[in-house]
Amino acid sequence: MKGKEYVLTTSLLERFRKHLALEEKSRATIEKYSRDARAFALYAGGKAITKECVIAYKSKLEDNGYMVRSINSILASVNSLFTFLGWFDLKVKAIKMQRQIYCPEEKELTKEEYLRLVRTAERRHCERLGLIIQTICATGIRVSELESVTVEGVRRSEMTVCCKGKTRVVFIVRDLQKKLLRYAAEQGIVSGSIFVTREGRTVSRTNIWRGMKALCEEADINPAKVYPHNLRHLFAREFYGIEKDIAKLADILGHSSINTTRIYIISTGAEHRRCMEKMSLIP
Repeated sequence: MKGKEYVLTTSLLERFRKHLALEEKSRATIEKYSRDARAFALYAGGKAITKECVIAYKSKLEDNGYMVRSINSILASVNSLFTFLGWFDLKVKAIKMQRQIYCPEEKELTKEEYLRLVRTAERRHCERLGLIIQTICATGIRVSELESVTVEGVRRSEMTVCCKGKTRVVFIVRDLQKKLLRYAAEQGIVSGSIFVTREGRTVSRTNIWRGMKALCEEADINPAKVYPHNLRHLFAREFYGIEKDIAKLADILGHSSINTTRIYIISTGAEHRRCMEKMSLIP
């Protein structure tokens, strides 16, 4: 509307955060959207926001070297903010990108590297970290879902995971069950979440990330490919390699869209090359 000024204030940002909570978004989603909204507000600097301003912010992200997927994710947060505020004419389009058909080898954590990571954690007597790594990789859960790994659930060999407004059942293989129950008994944890600090708080994502990075040099693994979410990708590739059922995999991972699951199971360019060589199409 002509003459109307759009100015982001701390009060509006707080209202947006409360709106996300009322929409029952996950804790991680609320933090992510709120962080992106605050970053854009900082860029706007308290001045009236125009469509040109938003487009300039989009360009700035590109100039700063952000990946297209990251830029689109940030824009989704900012557009969500504008939708909540009713500032529909400020919304911008995502950057079009071709679907990725393979992932760079330097970013794909292999099964062999994962096993080296676990063995390194064991040599360093980082028992909790080693079990966290194994639990994420053997179940496919998100790092934010680790609090659902409870003594009660492990005893049943299945746990109920609630995330992003959805509930699913995740199975625990027998070998992992034995390790988790033994660890819980040694730590005196008789009920509730297994992966907690001495004060009883859930182990933070940051501490897990730092702990994994600290293992990289001894494990001889590129640190760029070692982070909790890559363990979930490894689970997805291993499962799909056996089952070849992307719909079932999407359910196990808690994805609403199979398109999201496709991202998890893309292989490396080297694997694509091997497949093409096997085709033997050159006489």
